[in-house]
Amino acid sequence: MKPELAPQETFSTDAPSFSRTIAGFVAGIDHAALPQRLRDFARFHMLDVIGTALAATKFEFAQCALRGLSAMADGGCGTVIGMNAKLPLKDAVIMNGILAHGLDYDDTHPGGPVHPSSSAFPCALGLAEFLDRDGRQMLTAYLLSVEIATRFGIATNRALLKMGYHTTGVAGHMGCALGAGHLLRLNADQLVYAQGLAGSTASALAEHRADGAWNKRFHPGWAGAGAITAASLASSGFIGTQKIYEGHDGLFRSHAGEHLASVMPDELTNGLGEVWRAEEVGIKPFPVCHFLHACIDSVLILKQKYELRPDDIAQVRALLHPDTFHSVCDFAELRRAPASDYIAKFSVYYTLAAALVRGRCGFAELEDSALKDPHILALAERVVYDGDPDSMFPKYFSGGAVITLKDGRTFTHVEKVNRGAGDRALSGDDIEAKFIENAELVTSPARARQIRDLALDIERHSARELAAALARV
Repeated sequence: MKPELAPQETFSTDAPSFSRTIAGFVAGIDHAALPQRLRDFARFHMLDVIGTALAATKFEFAQCALRGLSAMADGGCGTVIGMNAKLPLKDAVIMNGILAHGLDYDDTHPGGPVHPSSSAFPCALGLAEFLDRDGRQMLTAYLLSVEIATRFGIATNRALLKMGYHTTGVAGHMGCALGAGHLLRLNADQLVYAQGLAGSTASALAEHRADGAWNKRFHPGWAGAGAITAASLASSGFIGTQKIYEGHDGLFRSHAGEHLASVMPDELTNGLGEVWRAEEVGIKPFPVCHFLHACIDSVLILKQKYELRPDDIAQVRALLHPDTFHSVCDFAELRRAPASDYIAKFSVYYTLAAALVRGRCGFAELEDSALKDPHILALAERVVYDGDPDSMFPKYFSGGAVITLKDGRTFTHVEKVNRGAGDRALSGDDIEAKFIENAELVTSPARARQIRDLALDIERHSARELAAALARV
């Protein structure tokens, strides 16, 4: 049974707040005591987000963002990944967050859902570079940020999504406040204040779902910048609230609203330090919304198995959990013929049609020539969607497809566990291959391998060494 939050006055004054418990955990972290599996997780997930950020530099939104941030910059010491530019620290974090999340190719935990690395890595890299911390400290800060952001997403249990928030942007503030606090060597009291202050800047509205705007791309970097500000204020003695999560006007009540009863507050701290929820975060095999991956794999499997031709298809019925409809199915007119690659990434109609026509769903299927392909657009008109009564959502992003041919034959395939999650997690070799493919969009094979090797060996290097390598692609 899910716990319900009591009114503030019923909380025991003797019980530590959630932020106090989390602060005690973070203050006691020792990199040397981290299990090797967690350090491996961090190295490979950082490698993945680096590759995603590098690939993003070739897209228009990256150039627009850099122009906008540079226009207000008077010098800078923060490295921008792959763009041969320096910005002030917090602007560099914002820029790198835009790169990390801009292609929607970054890792995801389904519980929130939340994309933790797109805020955690830019924040850890930027602040560790600024403070000249070593790679071990940067890795630990990154891991702490991912862990707390993930736990916050799990605790809010999709309530924020239903209330019109982009959970990543809110969770990222809280995770990065702890990662930044670790790098700034805050004590437990200061870490409590940092969380309290970060919660005041955490919003991340999701109105972009209605028109395909770029707001979502901006949220993770803003979370990192806000968190650095919060941690810096806390380091100087600036006092933040101590019950930012469970307080009467705290994040749970303010952001969950009418869905407050679905919040699971104890998930913030249950098993903290013993069970690492970060390990449940999955890496994406497709550069589109994670809700669609199982459906895409399903149509690709059916296409290959039965040698299906798009012209023979009468209907494609996607099977999804109803909680995902608003993100990838609603506003059908907008999504059937997407005007941009970003809208296409969140379209069940377009992505399934493109996969069936092209036999894949990668960056090439998001280019203008694909968005205007009459064969893809015609098939997109024949894609519909339905609820999957056996979905394992939100533990996994289950999905499937029922393809009906014009001659009446019907073929069905369902993926209960989406590729990249659970026991179908991508291997180290898979992650390296994805990184190389992304990096080689903007740099040479030799340079891509050098960056890969440095990132995977980060514990023997400094944050400044990694930042310098990422700057000169």
